[in-house]
Amino acid sequence: MMEILNIAAYKFTALGPLPPLREQLLAALMARELKGTVLLAEEGINLFLAGQADKVNDFLALLREQPALVDLEVKQSWSETQPFKKLLVKIKPEIIRMDHPAIQPATGRAPAIDAATLKRWLDQGCDDTGRPVVTLDTRNDFEVDVGSFKAAIDWRISKFTQFPAALKAHADELKDKTVVSFCTGGIRCEKAAIFMREAGLENVYQLDGGILKYFEQQGHAHFEGDCFVFDERRAVDAALEPKAKPINTCAD
Repeated sequence: MMEILNIAAYKFTALGPLPPLREQLLAALMARELKGTVLLAEEGINLFLAGQADKVNDFLALLREQPALVDLEVKQSWSETQPFKKLLVKIKPEIIRMDHPAIQPATGRAPAIDAATLKRWLDQGCDDTGRPVVTLDTRNDFEVDVGSFKAAIDWRISKFTQFPAALKAHADELKDKTVVSFCTGGIRCEKAAIFMREAGLENVYQLDGGILKYFEQQGHAHFEGDCFVFDERRAVDAALEPKAKPINTCAD
């Protein structure tokens, strides 16, 4: 029976003083016996947590009392056991490291498309203006190997900090195309889309909510394999259920 609620969420936003917020969230999570990781930075928050559903939802209610997080969107899935071994609440320079300080997503997002729009574009092979559509996987190579959209562009990066250099090497391949960047939950593809627009690519979108939201709304359409996740489940299928067998791979 799936009794453990797993949540993933992020938001690029100004949170105010981080040390007291870290202490507040750590105490609240420990009191509710939740495990996982919360990353805080000047650019926002990124979290992966799991526990009993009532306690997870209670923590989310507390988190949304923060004015900057009232509209925090969360991806949910379920598991039979706790997929995290410990609880970490950290203050970091970036909630997803890119080593490109000019990127400030809180000041404005790149345009996003929802899962239904991406499926429709992939069904018809072009966007609504007739321009060819390509999907760009912004995840690490070992994540891509577990599953990705069919014919997705994969630059075989081993960490996200390599994305800017990879784009510089391959930018010409994306000209005259509509590019939809995607990742697990949305955070990497959001930064990637902003970076690509700053680099001069005009027809760039991010997949809102990433693969997890796509699975939730569109299932397995146009996707091959499963979605790698950074916890003991190792991967979830299109029904957002853990794979029966663990996947052998390296750590992030």
